[in-house]
Amino acid sequence: MDDISDIKHYYDETYDEESRLDRHQLERDLTWRYLDAFMPPTGHLLEIGAAAGGYTVGLAQRGYHIAAFDLSPALTEQRCVKLDQAGLGQQVTHHVGDARDLSRFRGQVFDAALVLGPLYHLVEEIDRLLVLKQVFDLLKPEGVICSAFICRYGILGDLMRKIPKWIEHQDEVRSVLEHGRDPEDWPRGGFRGYFATVDEIAPLHESIGFETITLAAVEPAISADDESYNQLEGQQRQLWLDLLFEISTEPSTLGASRHLLYIGRK
Repeated sequence: MDDISDIKHYYDETYDEESRLDRHQLERDLTWRYLDAFMPPTGHLLEIGAAAGGYTVGLAQRGYHIAAFDLSPALTEQRCVKLDQAGLGQQVTHHVGDARDLSRFRGQVFDAALVLGPLYHLVEEIDRLLVLKQVFDLLKPEGVICSAFICRYGILGDLMRKIPKWIEHQDEVRSVLEHGRDPEDWPRGGFRGYFATVDEIAPLHESIGFETITLAAVEPAISADDESYNQLEGQQRQLWLDLLFEISTEPSTLGASRHLLYIGRK
């Protein structure tokens, strides 16, 4: 199996989820739109990649009971504190581990599962399939899965803006474009992931047995320009959010979004 200790180290030592979601507010807002639209109104949820609780708190506030699972002990501790401070600690159980091994939940049945991070850190397809197969087995019939991916071409605007020198490393550029990942011998450290194409996401889930409900861009039409959306307020912000939600499944928007959200049903 792929050694993901570097990914664990990245999240234990450097990751700031609250800051990231504050920077990428459209991703957060549209993700909530889809969760509210397709998740069951009540029930038990399995949240894989719960991190510091960026979505866990809101889900608990909506009345769900949640098994929250993450690779990072540091983020798990942050999540525990956050849930306790909100008076929601009794609704959430916390677990630390590798998403490729969900055996601790064997015998349990969940109404829905969120996989909003791990799949884009597993660079081997066999590992992504392993996670999805276990999630499928843990869901009740008609149970819903919500899974997140980073889009192979949607990231280019961010790379140009934040690290323009990336383009000078042509071995890495070619590998990402052709294979969705760094070259095999590329030094590890920092953010390491798998960047998916739009066309592979639904078939990946359907090969396990999921029925696709929708695939949506959660940053449609803004490319790397988060700030323009972040500055919107009041009715103007609401109207823009309504419009971007409306077009988020339009095929021409999908490949330009950094993050894609898959919704499926067992």
